[in-house]
Amino acid sequence: MLSAIDRDLWIADGPVVRFLGLFPYPTRMAVVRLRDGGLWVWSPIALDEALAEAVAALGPVRHLVSPNKLHHLYLGPWKQRFPEARLYASPGLARRRADLAFDAELTDGPDVAWAEDVDQVIFRGSFFMDDAIFFHRASRTALVADLVQRFDPRETRGWTGFLMRLDGLVGERGSTPREWRACYWNRRAGRAARNAALAWNPRRLVVAHGMGVEEGARDVLAHALAWLG
Repeated sequence: MLSAIDRDLWIADGPVVRFLGLFPYPTRMAVVRLRDGGLWVWSPIALDEALAEAVAALGPVRHLVSPNKLHHLYLGPWKQRFPEARLYASPGLARRRADLAFDAELTDGPDVAWAEDVDQVIFRGSFFMDDAIFFHRASRTALVADLVQRFDPRETRGWTGFLMRLDGLVGERGSTPREWRACYWNRRAGRAARNAALAWNPRRLVVAHGMGVEEGARDVLAHALAWLG
């Protein structure tokens, strides 16, 4: 169910999905009410009627945003439930999901429709995937999908938990998967994006997979992305 974490900002946790069929990934979405009253939905989770009604009660859904090409599983049901919403593809997603009619692809700057409320930067330079992270200006909240993962150590057990720890994804010092780091051929581009995100001076961090932070988000991001050099 939706939880308000600041004025005009909500999150909701979805079901656990299995990455590569093995690793348990909790899912999380965020909803921002823009100053025009419309809703901007980041990384939509599995949709049921209760969640749809709770979101609709906040205002009209106008923007459905995929932060990277892995966060696409539930875009179809959301678009079907809210057909007036515009659908935004992360870089590379439109080719993967040719069944969806995207209205636009995310760029390095925010769309004019949400630029006053939400900023963004795309982490480029990886063979594997570009990842867009966002910043809700009013609450100073950064929204990060896969670039920073901070799984709860109490819920990360067994051999899969052991591998996730080796990958640097568990607890307060969670970061970017090591195999993704190895795919960064252009770390200069990654550093430029990181510096832009740190310049926001975020207070809060919301991550799609794992534990966010309420204070000191800039320092957490700086540590998590220190591998960029």
